Amino acid sequence: MNENNNYFTYYTIEKGDNLYEIARKYNINPKLLAAINGIKDNEYIYPNQELLIPKSGYSYYITAEGDTLSGVSQAFKTKEENLLKYNNTVYLLPDQILVYKSR
Repeated sequence: MNENNNYFTYYTIEKGDNLYEIARKYNINPKLLAAINGIKDNEYIYPNQELLIPKSGYSYYITAEGDTLSGVSQAFKTKEENLLKYNNTVYLLPDQILVYKSR
């Protein structure tokens, strides 16, 4: 249950693509798409580059300085133990991506 393939699909960038169009196509926030892929939202993307695309049915959270497990659990509106089921390791360091199955 904790493998990335459960939470993401892959998209291969084609000539003429841009991050905003890809995000719109998959109905996700461009900043989230960029963060998940370790790029800046205004960074150039290249043909044949692969992007992780979040699957629907899941919620994603990118940790920030000072986050706590309790606080992140509240953001997902769930208990801490439920959040831990979907994430192998929770470091709570800035820019960690945490996943939770939406209801």
